[in-house]
Amino acid sequence: MPMMPVPIREAWAIPPGEPSGDSPAVQPGELETPPMDPNARDDTESGASASPETKEKGPLKPPFSLPHEIAFVAIICTSQLLAQGGFTQVIGPLHIIGSSFGVTNPGPLSWFAASYSLTFGTFILLAGRLGDIYGHKRLFTLGFLWLGVWSLIAGISVYAKNEIFFDVCRAGQGVGSAMLVPNALAILGRTYPPGRRKEMVFALFGATAPNGGLLGATFSSLLGQLAWWPWAFWCMAIACCVCAVIGYFVIPTAPVQMKPARGNQFDWAGSFTGIAALVLFNAAWNQGPVVGWSMPFVYILLILGLLFFAAFFFIERKVAQPLVPLEALSGKVGGVLACVALGWASFGIWIFYLWQFWTELRHQTPLNSAAQMSTVGPSGLAAAVTTGFLISRLTTSYIMCISMTAFCVGNILLATMPVHQIYWKQTFISLIITPWGMDMSFPAATILLSDHVSEEHQGIGASLVNTVVNYSIAIGLGIAGTVEVYINNGGKTPSDILKGYRGAWYSAIGLSGAGIIVSLYFALNETRKRRSRLEQ
Repeated sequence: MPMMPVPIREAWAIPPGEPSGDSPAVQPGELETPPMDPNARDDTESGASASPETKEKGPLKPPFSLPHEIAFVAIICTSQLLAQGGFTQVIGPLHIIGSSFGVTNPGPLSWFAASYSLTFGTFILLAGRLGDIYGHKRLFTLGFLWLGVWSLIAGISVYAKNEIFFDVCRAGQGVGSAMLVPNALAILGRTYPPGRRKEMVFALFGATAPNGGLLGATFSSLLGQLAWWPWAFWCMAIACCVCAVIGYFVIPTAPVQMKPARGNQFDWAGSFTGIAALVLFNAAWNQGPVVGWSMPFVYILLILGLLFFAAFFFIERKVAQPLVPLEALSGKVGGVLACVALGWASFGIWIFYLWQFWTELRHQTPLNSAAQMSTVGPSGLAAAVTTGFLISRLTTSYIMCISMTAFCVGNILLATMPVHQIYWKQTFISLIITPWGMDMSFPAATILLSDHVSEEHQGIGASLVNTVVNYSIAIGLGIAGTVEVYINNGGKTPSDILKGYRGAWYSAIGLSGAGIIVSLYFALNETRKRRSRLEQ
């Protein structure tokens, strides 16, 4: 039975004077006591637009039945699951896939993962804005279909015997994921008003990131080792087509008043300069370790990327409908995005080189490595649920500080572990700690951006976080690859290989350490301002 559009905010309203189940009613004439904890979250500073009713009454009822809401949240979270699984499905059987194309050099192998992250991070802003204009449900469904088609072609590329063609297919997969994730978050942002229910749903969405990565690595390792690696991509194609059909029927069409106005125009100039800047800058960073930084074209790509970045910011300040609403990027939002960039860049290095360490130095099978990686699933889920409770009690800056510390400690444990040490020591502890960096930073940042931007810019708000996450992973791999190439003496012996891997992890420690400094600066600054207000 087709669902009729419901005015979402009106459908969720709680009658005046009725207390929620978890907070006492405020009697007429009484004033609510302000929080005295200087570390408590201040929604007015974060830009949250929560109404007083939302803040006082806790979770609001959804505009549809509970079974429908469960199906709705499940299909939305599945998009994150498949998007992150798409990234890791080449990391497990990396050398098996490389052998099909005759590739053993670490530089070209890194492009199997980096090409996906490049287009994923680059086209997210474009997809988010298109969702704001043409409808998030439409772009969300198209994203599943696009990811499915390119997954099918990626599997077929085994017959081409050309790694460049496979890289193109991986880039095509990244575009599909770029359509999925920001529009999924925008759908959640438009469906759930600010409140505890929204925080928990966003936390669940974030929890699927490590579990999606684990699922992608496990199934691709299983099929690559015991069957044939293209089946991992063909199974992805089947799953995407099924999800597209389910999403079409489960996700309600946005009410008329929530659809974008006809006056909205697409920022073509900003899109062109932004995409060109991201692609050129990233290509330079990731191609440098492969061909050497002495090649002139690498510097040309880097300079052109910087010039296009300058042109992009100039255009965004002039156009009426910018691709990125720069006015929404306050100091706090900018600080949070900087932390996300530094933390997730270190995460990309952490996971990529951990798999190489297992395969090349401990000589583990992909399936054995996937089994050891299973720790990140429950750890990530615990981190996401914890974040859902903390987000209303601590400021985003303090949550980011905890997240950056988890990223940093996880990389320190890997950088210092001996090759022949048992799994249950530093490796296991690192696998427990690092998911807390992922699943604390991502939900906190997405909730902050969702509450900070206007309703018609929900797609852009979701896109900014995902752009930073996925683009920083690709940049981080380029930085780590450069460090590895310059210190591993050609990687001719196991000790040289280990030296290169540790150099990559030390670069990740530096990135996440910088994230700790940035988050501490904003956290202490917020505490100082809040104490000053309380004293007055």
